[in-house]
Amino acid sequence: MAGMRNPASILASAALLLAAGPSGEAAEYPLPRDHDVIGEVREIVARHEDTFVSLARRHGVGLEELKLANPGVDMWLPGEGTRITLPTRYVLPRAPREGVVVNIAELRLYYYPKDEPDKVYTYPISIGRMDWSTPVGTTTIVAKAKNPSWYPPQSIREEHAERGDFLPAVVPPGPENPLGAHALRLGLPGYLIHGTNRPSGVGMRVTHGCVRMFPEDIEALFERVPTGTKVHIVNQPFKLGWSEAGELVLEVHPPLEEEIEAGMWTLTDLTREIVAVTDEGFTQLVDWDLAETLIGGRDSRGVPVPVSRGVRVELADEEPEASSAGEEEAVADDTAT
Repeated sequence: MAGMRNPASILASAALLLAAGPSGEAAEYPLPRDHDVIGEVREIVARHEDTFVSLARRHGVGLEELKLANPGVDMWLPGEGTRITLPTRYVLPRAPREGVVVNIAELRLYYYPKDEPDKVYTYPISIGRMDWSTPVGTTTIVAKAKNPSWYPPQSIREEHAERGDFLPAVVPPGPENPLGAHALRLGLPGYLIHGTNRPSGVGMRVTHGCVRMFPEDIEALFERVPTGTKVHIVNQPFKLGWSEAGELVLEVHPPLEEEIEAGMWTLTDLTREIVAVTDEGFTQLVDWDLAETLIGGRDSRGVPVPVSRGVRVELADEEPEASSAGEEEAVADDTAT
């Protein structure tokens, strides 16, 4: 039929767009001092040639983020004139606002530069697959490398060999190197934050445990972050915080598959999170029905949604004033690092 494109031609177009590079949209935001939310949700209109792969990189969002924010939209053929939601409003993770914070459930990295205390940078990332999980915990950046060589572990070489892909002991810098042109070595043995030679997989669980970034994003982070910087790796599918308007907002991302199977991240977990961030006596003003709907996945799109029936009160001796609540596949066979 005239005007239709097959998946092969779409992939070829996406590869050309990715090779040409993104438009370089800023990932920099003012760091709030009295609330927890940065950015704004935006909307764009798709062009005929757009796919979610090209849109994600162009606008600095991950592929899964974009899919979650736009249910029912064909990721390969959004269509000319289709309105696309960009999920570019974020609740800052509940972690020290210092150095690098990686939220694996969100597939996103935050950087709080020590020499720019009024700014925060955020980038989409890829993390480890279900059988190669990215670990949580606190570590540091112990070394930086431009044009690194890759020394694939024996386990990865064996995995590739089973598919008839025999890796050498050392992969030198260049287009075949899955580390890309920049790498930050973590204090966790064997783990890196690095670039990629396959940017179409950024924003998905496709790595062997490392944190992978778009080439332009890791280059920017590489230039800013010094060795010795702390790295906090957290797992927070539910993020709660206060908006500038004083509302409690909830941002929900799907928990990791293995945690869903284990029955983790229930309403009880949400209750603990709400208690941790709310002022004493405020929890009774939470719209629990809405919060439960969001964590149940029935209306969650990965963007912050107000879940409070009132606004935050800064003075301890005042009672909160009630008000109405606000409203609010596979892309790459990429098993590199």
